[in-house]
Amino acid sequence: MAGNLAHTLVEAFSGLTSLKFGKELIVFIISLMPILELRGGLIAASLLGLSAVKSFVICFIGNIIPIPFILWLITPIFNYLKKTKLFKGIVTKLENRAMNKKEQIEKMQYIGLLLFVGIPIPGTGAWMGCLIAALLNMEKKKAMLYAILGVIMAGIIMLLFSYGILDKIVH
Repeated sequence: MAGNLAHTLVEAFSGLTSLKFGKELIVFIISLMPILELRGGLIAASLLGLSAVKSFVICFIGNIIPIPFILWLITPIFNYLKKTKLFKGIVTKLENRAMNKKEQIEKMQYIGLLLFVGIPIPGTGAWMGCLIAALLNMEKKKAMLYAILGVIMAGIIMLLFSYGILDKIVH
């Protein structure tokens, strides 16, 4: 799924490739997005032919930028939006979706958050992990540290797959 979505976004943003750092900008934008995050950014970087190290740095920065905003601001924003007719249903649905995935984080606390963010499977990542951490009222600075470590872990795993590094090691 992430591969198809990353490919679609690379095509959608292809006009940016004519800019001096257009490919890097595409990768950065994709890494900022929920659902795709660093994982999709690295897939996109590989499709665009960017180097692994440069791509990792760009994707890492793009993926960690939303973390403090989610941890510190999402709860007050959600509380405000739940008071409106227009957004109450959407916010409640997002909270319920996040809380349905809370088991690993709730049981293992910060190590659970690290693993939730760091193991790149659908429905996990920094956005959802930090949303869950915020809703569970986890200590924000510590949650931020473990989420960032999880992004590094996910980045290493995705580099191994996106750039064929694992295949080169095995063969």
